[in-house]
Amino acid sequence: MSHLNEGRAPVLFKSVALLVSLLAGTVVFLPFAFNTSPWNAVTLNVPGDQGNWWHALVGAPFFLAIPMIWLRLRELFSKQPSTSMGRRLIWTAVVLSICGTILVEVPFVLHRAGTSEGQRLSIIGAGFGLIIVSAVLLFKRRRYIDPTRACLVGLNTAYLANGVLCLIVYSASTGPLRSRAGWLVMMLIAWPMVLELVWVFIQTFKLQPSQDTSPVL
Repeated sequence: MSHLNEGRAPVLFKSVALLVSLLAGTVVFLPFAFNTSPWNAVTLNVPGDQGNWWHALVGAPFFLAIPMIWLRLRELFSKQPSTSMGRRLIWTAVVLSICGTILVEVPFVLHRAGTSEGQRLSIIGAGFGLIIVSAVLLFKRRRYIDPTRACLVGLNTAYLANGVLCLIVYSASTGPLRSRAGWLVMMLIAWPMVLELVWVFIQTFKLQPSQDTSPVL
């Protein structure tokens, strides 16, 4: 059966994707707003001792860059496919991250986040929209996507759903650029990550249908 697999992606595409993933990894330790990085948020080291579960859930998905980098390195330098156990662990992390992002969205859904109505709708639309559209397309086109590539789709989706939320929430934050370096890097890498998702799904529609099925895991 025809699959959209790692081997079909050009080396340049893989190299750019690795660079984007490496930049995504740096965001973990870069201040996103108010001199606070995702690492600070997860460890509840937030200015004014205001760290809570919300900050921890916002910071955690940025760590998905670690398995993302691992898969990119394998894709670029190794001919061995990813293991079934490794993919299962990645999907577990992806699902937990998406659940965390949904919980983060709850204050916005309930009008308790203190944002404007425009920001609120943008946050809900971007977060839930990315998750729903990607999940539906991944489910419908799963037989045409190599399991490792599917993992990367899941990682990109979970990372972006949380990252775009942060971009919107902290878009009005003030301060020197060095105190918002993470926000700026996230803005830079969000677009190529979205374009990769679009490219992957477009490629699946170019493949011939088959009666066989291929598990995502």
